[in-house]
Amino acid sequence: MISCQNCGLSFPIPEFPFRCPTCGGLFGFPEGLAFDLVEEDPGKPGIWRYQASFSLPLRAPIVTLGEGATPLVWAAVHGKKVGFKLESLNPTGSFKDRSTAVLVSWLVAAGVNNAVEDSSGNAGASFAAYASKAGIDSKVFIPDYASGPKRTQIESYGSQVVPVPGPRSRAADAVLQAVDRGSVYASHAYLPHGTAGIATIAYELVEELGKAPGTVLVPVGHGSLLLGIWMGFQALIKNAIISVQPKLIGVQAAACDPLYQAYQAGSDRVRSVPEGRTLAEGVAIAHPYHGETVLKAVRDSQGTFLHVDEEQIQPGRSALAQLGIYAELTSALVWAGLQQLPEDSPEPVICVITGHGLKSL
Repeated sequence: MISCQNCGLSFPIPEFPFRCPTCGGLFGFPEGLAFDLVEEDPGKPGIWRYQASFSLPLRAPIVTLGEGATPLVWAAVHGKKVGFKLESLNPTGSFKDRSTAVLVSWLVAAGVNNAVEDSSGNAGASFAAYASKAGIDSKVFIPDYASGPKRTQIESYGSQVVPVPGPRSRAADAVLQAVDRGSVYASHAYLPHGTAGIATIAYELVEELGKAPGTVLVPVGHGSLLLGIWMGFQALIKNAIISVQPKLIGVQAAACDPLYQAYQAGSDRVRSVPEGRTLAEGVAIAHPYHGETVLKAVRDSQGTFLHVDEEQIQPGRSALAQLGIYAELTSALVWAGLQQLPEDSPEPVICVITGHGLKSL
């Protein structure tokens, strides 16, 4: 059940606040996800076979474009057998669709008919698509440097695009002004609703492998992808479906790596860092809202954080392309991460390809 992680207030559905109206805390799933293998419905498509774990209100509609059930492609890399989970093949070309489908279903159940979001591209495109499908008027604030294909994609779905000059954080500031004027903030970063959708990546991996993977590498900005996968594995452990938590490896761009720096310093707190420009624009987050929880997830899994220099990003995408995987530049962080992978990392190793290469031409 979704509630404030500070004061325990149950999520007030009609108001749909992005922070707790009582104490200002962040909402989450303090007791974890309610996964139950008995309630899995193989007759539903993609992520919706796991609908019972989403904590959706009763009689909530399903807003779907066919997200989930993405391929797992194997290759030999640096002497290890590596599986690439192609989240780039979701309907709008990124893993965000898993979370957006659940979040927009929540919005419709709450009677929301217009909402705003901020994004460097993928989350905005996903939100625009699902909002259009659901009949919700949407507005997306983006940094004005966001790649052209992503902006065009958002506009094509009928969402109003508001480009904001300056670094990524300026778009986040701008959307809050709209929220102050009364808009509902369908934030992929603040709101936890979509985390249950992302957790389905963990469920799919275990079903396909017949066991838990040994190590999972993911690009990390706010950390919603890593957090969702961790929560998915935790739910499977709680239900005795797997017994071991896979090691989680978060990969950041060195130009903007607050989680890597906090991990290296042995700190439980994540401090803002200078918002350097990076080709991996999808993870250019100077202050991740759930950073402390993401740190805890990686440490609990006995994983680590890595960071990647700019000159390694483009070659990483080229190397993935040689395997037939056309990934956006943010996703290419995992290739350089593989090159830094600790020798004792258990197999099988899984890399999540978060977005399609056509998004960052």
